Amino acid sequence: MMKPASISILLSFVALAQAHTRVWSVWVDGVDQGQGAGVYIRQPPSNSPVKDLTSADVRCNVNGLSAVPSTISVPAGATLEPEWFHDNRGDDIIDPSHKGPVVVYLAPADTNGEGNVWVKIAEDGYDGTQWAVDKLIANKGKHSVTIPSSLAAGEYILRAEILALHESDTLFTENSARGIQLYPSCSQITVTGSGVVALPAGVSFPGEYKDSDPGIHFNLYSEDPNSYQIPGPSVWDGTGGARSFITYCLATYK
Repeated sequence: MMKPASISILLSFVALAQAHTRVWSVWVDGVDQGQGAGVYIRQPPSNSPVKDLTSADVRCNVNGLSAVPSTISVPAGATLEPEWFHDNRGDDIIDPSHKGPVVVYLAPADTNGEGNVWVKIAEDGYDGTQWAVDKLIANKGKHSVTIPSSLAAGEYILRAEILALHESDTLFTENSARGIQLYPSCSQITVTGSGVVALPAGVSFPGEYKDSDPGIHFNLYSEDPNSYQIPGPSVWDGTGGARSFITYCLATYK
């Protein structure tokens, strides 16, 4: 018979695993694109977080550098909803203690996410009453992002990410058992439409997040949530200049 201490340790590991999450599907304008893991989502082998800010896994999670066979078609201007669950679709979503922001980035697919190519297109942090993760849970695992209507057609990688702050009072570099928990998930999309604006220069993953960022090192339990600063650049507004138009013309009429 197991001793109470052993049972307690086992239960703690079960609770820890149930706290974690991955994207399992993406909805486009309210239409479910179906099970995406290993199809159009670069699904990691487990729902564990990424904690080492210098790891290549920050980009698209474990095994995220390898492309998957398919993409989903997304009209420019469409609303996308990544759908998060623990281990299967319809499962629990994420432990409510894992409060924090949700962000979304885009990168051209031909870069495979390497270099200063990630452009933030959405973010949601603390709105005065709720964290983005609270809204995610209330919305049955989904959060929405609008693809800029001006975006040029082409192949892109969509990077959705939850930043869980329940252990970010201590840096991972100080205590590897703690630190902010990152849950990046990359989906392959094909944007369609008549947009002519190319993505601007972006940021790199890994590289953008640093220990010195106030949104990386944050005490969820003692600091004012209204003071929280979401890490990363500002959200791109979808506008571009003459260079984007010229690039489009050269590609279209060559």
